[in-house]
Amino acid sequence: MGGDPSKSATGGAREGEGVPDPYGDRALLTASMTDGYEAVPDQERDRLRRYLEAVVAARPMPVHTTVAFNAVYFGYDLGGDGYGGSPLCLDDFPVISFGQAAPVLPVGAMVCVATGSEPLYAEIVHREGAHPQVGALGDVPAWVSGAPAGAEGPGREGTGTAPRRRELLVPDLHAFGPALSLSPAQLHRLRTRRRWINEDGHVVVDVRYPSPEAARHDDLTAYADHLLTTTREQLLSPYVPVSLAALVGSTRDEDLRDGLLGLLDTVRGILGSSATLRTWGHYAMTRASLAECWRDTGPLGGDDLRSLASAVEHAATPGRRRHGLTVPVTVYTSIGRRLREFPGATELLRGVGYAAAVCRTNVALADVVQGESEQGLFENGSRITLDDAFEGGGVWRSHHPGDREAPRDPLTPAGRGWASTLPAPPEPEEELSPVDLPLADDAFLGTDELLRSDAQEIVWRAPLRLAHLIEGWFPLHPRVAEEIRTSHGPHCPVRLELDHVGPARDGKKAAQDVTAELGHDAGRLIGITWPRDFFPGLMLELRSLRGGTAIRLATTRLKEPVQVGDRKTGHCYDPRVLTREDVPGSDRHGDSAVGLGPRQLVLRTVRRCGLLTLDGHALMDRSALPGAVYGRQPARAQAAALESAVVELLADRILEPALGSRDAWGQPHFPARDREPTIPLIGYRPVQRRVIRPWGGTEPGGEGPHGVQFVPGHLRRLRPGCSPSDVQKAAFREHCRSLGKADGWELPYGYTFVTEHTRSC
Repeated sequence: MGGDPSKSATGGAREGEGVPDPYGDRALLTASMTDGYEAVPDQERDRLRRYLEAVVAARPMPVHTTVAFNAVYFGYDLGGDGYGGSPLCLDDFPVISFGQAAPVLPVGAMVCVATGSEPLYAEIVHREGAHPQVGALGDVPAWVSGAPAGAEGPGREGTGTAPRRRELLVPDLHAFGPALSLSPAQLHRLRTRRRWINEDGHVVVDVRYPSPEAARHDDLTAYADHLLTTTREQLLSPYVPVSLAALVGSTRDEDLRDGLLGLLDTVRGILGSSATLRTWGHYAMTRASLAECWRDTGPLGGDDLRSLASAVEHAATPGRRRHGLTVPVTVYTSIGRRLREFPGATELLRGVGYAAAVCRTNVALADVVQGESEQGLFENGSRITLDDAFEGGGVWRSHHPGDREAPRDPLTPAGRGWASTLPAPPEPEEELSPVDLPLADDAFLGTDELLRSDAQEIVWRAPLRLAHLIEGWFPLHPRVAEEIRTSHGPHCPVRLELDHVGPARDGKKAAQDVTAELGHDAGRLIGITWPRDFFPGLMLELRSLRGGTAIRLATTRLKEPVQVGDRKTGHCYDPRVLTREDVPGSDRHGDSAVGLGPRQLVLRTVRRCGLLTLDGHALMDRSALPGAVYGRQPARAQAAALESAVVELLADRILEPALGSRDAWGQPHFPARDREPTIPLIGYRPVQRRVIRPWGGTEPGGEGPHGVQFVPGHLRRLRPGCSPSDVQKAAFREHCRSLGKADGWELPYGYTFVTEHTRSC
């Protein structure tokens, strides 16, 4: 029986008839999702949200953003088979062993746990620091809380270029269905022997990071790196419901990375906007499961959560001296270790139950802090804040007296434990006008990325920053800096070869003699004369041959030029750096807001102060704009001029309106959070979206459809007894060729192929 892609041939429900299926009639991932959550139409969001809500409800642990991405991208079956029904290649999975060093394995990584008999196929669903100095009752030395990877002691960050950190990985050993899962008796024997997994069914490894910068990557960036390198074949497999390469229409590394980060941002936004889910960081859980936990009177139920919250609140309650003087006390508590002290908790903390307990406890503590304190300050005088979200399942800081510390968001990890062991920073000499400062604190914005390091060369890429243009320098990757410093000393002449095709290319500047200035912890090239058409955010790829002093710097051309704000470019760029730094009043000659008109001041401030999205949008609290522009409440005429400029920019679609929310401490959030008052936002939109209308369609405001949606080629699961037609088999082979897949051209059993097409929106 031939499979016809134009008719339903899957067990999945049709639109409006239940939960959508990644291998169903309509692909859940669409091209618009590669641009991030904000670019996705509401109808597409709703379909993906229904599926992800069902995934979170079906899995026995909180679902991380990367795990939710896996579910929709690799086709997680909600009927009980998990990934077992998906044609994933198990041989592509990285292998890990208990107690041994391992490469970075972020949450979401699909792995093979080596054993003495049958291998364990699993998905990493939780990851945290497992520092050996955490005490039996969860007490954490101050320097461990917030310490960077590789830290060796209080204030000692370590000197290696490839830091290590002990981590605990929680694998879901049943993610691939019953056929690839061991029996309870087999798992019990493995836990008892403790050679491959520990007694809780977890894996403890010493993780090797390629660089200190890689160790600071957020979860989504780390997972994108993992998919694009370690499991690249799996990511680009034509057997997934719809391939990333088909969604972005390219197999270039830059396009794949941007599209992948956009998809992860879309999944993050979907989970955060669901009314039936609660999130803790990147982990999502159902509100029903949280309510059930609070009602539970057994181990790790509501009574134990209240007891732990009370213990953290009173952990720093000081003793009283004879004359009533208060002794300052600071206590750091690891949630993961503290949970193990509750009677009857041992069995509940095995397997993925540990991840569920840790996330529920952190949510409970967050609710207590938000509901019973003022920015973390309780009536007993103690201040309770989250200090480290990674180590030991989360480290909470209890300090008394708390009223002597400046208030801040108590749920934003501050790392005060580690910071308390560092030398105090020098006091600033004067306070500059906020107009002339990059007001937003964008950690790791524009950091470099190691692409390859082998016996011949080191290749990395990084965006050009405004400071680089103004001052004529560029940072070296730490590995390159270390190699040149070892071979040639702290100052060395370097031949910089520029490979750039642009309207301002000058043959005399194709090669330059510059200087490598190499410190003990960093290095840079100085004395660079940048081509006239270089701009902040331009992506640069650099190659350094081993043993040499020549560095090749190249730009990458786009398929076609794009208009980003006021700038038209034909080269790859980092949209976030471009939004932040290529603002009115800033160029290679300086950075100042002096002399700008109201429209330029508004654009400069929104781009510098707004919350950045992955695709370079910046969103800002509209009511905070005047104070951010002038550093104070402006005069009535100035405020009116700014408001008039905002109205004009909205009318010209250079800015766009949006809705966010504000928490109890005045911090804005986007998307809007449940139970928080909504506030108007203004957003800078760097690229005008293309509006595609069907042939013979009407103009906006008329009757009939207003656009079409491009649907890339994708796999679809067939009903039992059905088989694909020869036409679809041939179409799939051609699809594989377009993705660069030289083997595995046959359709997997039980699937057909839907060719790319357009459909009415």
